[in-house]
Amino acid sequence: MADKDDRFGGSKNTEKLNKIYLTIISRYKDYIEEKENISVAELPTLVTPKNALVENTVMQIKSGFGPYIYEINFYEAAKKAFDLVRDSVEDVSLPLQFWLNPEETLSFMMGDKFDKNILLCSLMICLGNPSSKVFVKIKGDSRNIFVYCEFNGIIHKFDIDDGIKSFESREALIDSVKIDDETAAYEFNDRTFSDIA
Repeated sequence: MADKDDRFGGSKNTEKLNKIYLTIISRYKDYIEEKENISVAELPTLVTPKNALVENTVMQIKSGFGPYIYEINFYEAAKKAFDLVRDSVEDVSLPLQFWLNPEETLSFMMGDKFDKNILLCSLMICLGNPSSKVFVKIKGDSRNIFVYCEFNGIIHKFDIDDGIKSFESREALIDSVKIDDETAAYEFNDRTFSDIA
């Protein structure tokens, strides 16, 4: 029985299979990236607050509040969504550019920084806040990605690397990001895409 288990999924076999998959992926990297390539203006299609798995996750978050009342509970629920994404979704870097949608990120509980922020934005919109957006700043080889939203007249920034911060206005948030002539920046959610710089 042990031999059969090893042949069909034991840890030794899984490690070998992963190496084979990585070899295949690396060999066809250019082809996969060509087929996977989407324009930045198409990024809103990745934010899916109405996906069944996203909705189920939000129902679990809401269940911790008794009756969930958006005006009272959204900020605390958004923090729970943030904690879930930051603490439970494992970081993974693939050897190619590949987009995971929120359903895939939740199914595998793995993703890169971009995938995690798209998931977080989807969860926050599903929690009732349509102002939630993914913000991306690119300067050279560095990328700064976070989600922000407006709630009760305050801008809340949810940054997986830097925690949660609040700002009096969107302008104050944008100023804190320090955009200059060498910076590209944009933001999006399920309905909009905007260039910032």
